[in-house]
Amino acid sequence: MSQTILYDGLNLSLKKGTGVATYTRGLIATARSLGYQTGVVHGLQGNVPRDPILREVVLFDDSNTRSHGAYFIARRWLRRRIAAPFGVKPVPIPLGGTVILKSLQSQFGDSGVVYASNDLFNLARFHFKRYGNNLPMTFEAQPDLLHCTYPMPIAAKKALNIYTIHDLVPLRLPYLTEDDKRYHYKMLRSLVRRADHIVTVSETSRADIIKVLGADEARVSNTYQAVHVPEQLRDKPADVVADEIAGIFHLDWKGYFLFFGAFEPKKNISRLIEAYLSSKTSRPLIIVGAPGWKGAETQQLIDDDRFRFYVRSEDRIVPQRQIQRFDFVSYPLLISLIRGARAVLFPSLYEGFGLPVLESMQLGTPVLSSTEGSIPEIAGKAALLVDPYSTDDMRKAIFKLDQDDGLCSSLAEAGPRQAARFSTDRYNQKVSALYDTLFNG
Repeated sequence: MSQTILYDGLNLSLKKGTGVATYTRGLIATARSLGYQTGVVHGLQGNVPRDPILREVVLFDDSNTRSHGAYFIARRWLRRRIAAPFGVKPVPIPLGGTVILKSLQSQFGDSGVVYASNDLFNLARFHFKRYGNNLPMTFEAQPDLLHCTYPMPIAAKKALNIYTIHDLVPLRLPYLTEDDKRYHYKMLRSLVRRADHIVTVSETSRADIIKVLGADEARVSNTYQAVHVPEQLRDKPADVVADEIAGIFHLDWKGYFLFFGAFEPKKNISRLIEAYLSSKTSRPLIIVGAPGWKGAETQQLIDDDRFRFYVRSEDRIVPQRQIQRFDFVSYPLLISLIRGARAVLFPSLYEGFGLPVLESMQLGTPVLSSTEGSIPEIAGKAALLVDPYSTDDMRKAIFKLDQDDGLCSSLAEAGPRQAARFSTDRYNQKVSALYDTLFNG
């Protein structure tokens, strides 16, 4: 009988995708391909119903995050005070086919066993703050390993417990995130001390974890990440993609620049906009991402009426925004936007891995990115890297991409070769070696 590995569902349940959600889905798929039994443990607001059919319905209920009135508030207050000193026992949720999952398969992935516990991930934070250790979990069917794909103070009893720490941005750039830094530091230090192993996604992050958190080098492994765009999207004819972006977004093939990702300070969007505007390119900048923490000021810059241009349409002069932002587009449409862009601009101040860079390079789209964090390690010489703190460096690079067809062609050719170094096969080998070592010593 093969071993069973459970994963946390913290990011899988978010309505809008995250890099960690992509990582989790990929990791589960890899484990299944290697022959492991897999499962996911979720946190639900409110009590987990006793009725198994209702459990399944509530798990996939979009309104599951709503408040449950005075009782819920009082109970949450009590949990903040005492947490769960004896741990929790997540309840199994049989997926019996009551809920039609066709439209959710890409979000939740494919897993054999599903568990849920009341407000699990918030409760884990309260527990750590109260007791200084991981929230223990007991399961009906004993797993062999719990792999948390995001640092979270939970642990499965009588099992191996490992944690992926993607980066140390809250500690390396504390002024760019809203995390509780005291809690974050203490929790991470506790994890690296108690964990059976720590996993990360770049040599840059591995070095940070060893240096800043004092982790034992032998107990921290870098598996990188895999980049894989489905063939049906990657190989869609260019003329079809051109029609899509023209019909839906009113954009010309290779006639715009693109940024996509979290709309947060570390992504350096304000400097990017400044550099873009000063480059005097006539190609619009398309931003895909919803404003988050400290996003209001950047949004004001995007909305400034000075940043418009005018086009002729049916014998009329029509104003268009020089910078356009979309909160969210579907994954297939995002792939079309990437393929149709003159270049992807991703001058992040720090990344643990930088998946948007590799996704764009795999699709043959030129990339402008950053000399900071793990990006040089991931992008190699297949992207145009600039000092992300220098708007002038960025401006010059955008101007080159706008004017130099030869540069764009060479980057478009080099990108897929570099991305191939992070193939699914190579990733599977690294994950296989990691789990083999943990289970077999």
